[in-house]
Amino acid sequence: MTTTRYFPLMTAAGLMLAGSALSTAQAQPRDITIGMNNWAENVAVANMWKLVLEEEHGYEVGLTEAGKSVIYSGLANEDFDISLEIWLPVTDASFLEPYEDHIDVHDGWYEGTGLGLVVPDYAEIDSIAELVDQADSFHYQGRPAILGIDSGSAIAGLTDDAIDAYDLPQTQVNSSDPAMMAALDDAISRDENIVVTLWSPHWAFAEYDLKYLEDPENIFGDSETIYWFSRKDFASEDPWLSAVLDAWKMDDDSLGSLMAEIERRDDPVAGARHWIDENRDLIDAWIEAGDAAIEG
Repeated sequence: MTTTRYFPLMTAAGLMLAGSALSTAQAQPRDITIGMNNWAENVAVANMWKLVLEEEHGYEVGLTEAGKSVIYSGLANEDFDISLEIWLPVTDASFLEPYEDHIDVHDGWYEGTGLGLVVPDYAEIDSIAELVDQADSFHYQGRPAILGIDSGSAIAGLTDDAIDAYDLPQTQVNSSDPAMMAALDDAISRDENIVVTLWSPHWAFAEYDLKYLEDPENIFGDSETIYWFSRKDFASEDPWLSAVLDAWKMDDDSLGSLMAEIERRDDPVAGARHWIDENRDLIDAWIEAGDAAIEG
């Protein structure tokens, strides 16, 4: 077990001092370990919560970067206390299934995930099917192309499926997220067309005016919700933090601006700290909602 936890005061004296119990609880030293994926949105929110909890609420927070399967087994084995990103009902269901008796899934904090083909908003095209007649307009390095990320990613496989399903003249060019974003930035700076593989949440939607191409064949699937999750019984051991995280909600604007700030500064701590300073009202609302839930 890596965690030293505070157990809420539930004695008669604690109940008699209900008005001050919450502030007393928050004054206790508590250590938690967060299992963190190396995804832009996961790194962003993990660093945000680390700063908020350590600098304002007396926690010691360890961030441990790990692959998806390691995070699930780590929560089940109590090596981690919480992790902040599980996509349901479909994307991460297979990872959760072997451990569902040992992991608790809590409230969703981001609704409306997306995957698909994305173009600048000024592009005179709205559907994937329209790419068939737009081979000369959507190209990369001199050939009709869709610019994507690494070939082993889920979105790369779905893009290949879309190329087949819509009989597109474009081929997929696999690169990396930074290389793809550099090409997108360059195209937009020149007011040129480009089609890339993207997902929501992603910082690009806060930086650029973009649109998903309609997918009538539903190759890229339906939108999902991102939840936070924990080892079993974490909520009963730290009800305050659990209530705060249940109250936590972000959308494309708030999450996108956090990720964009980190991208601009090339430093997750500096970027998250600046974003926290600029979004104090939002964070205070999450904390106040958690306080209210505990106070009853």
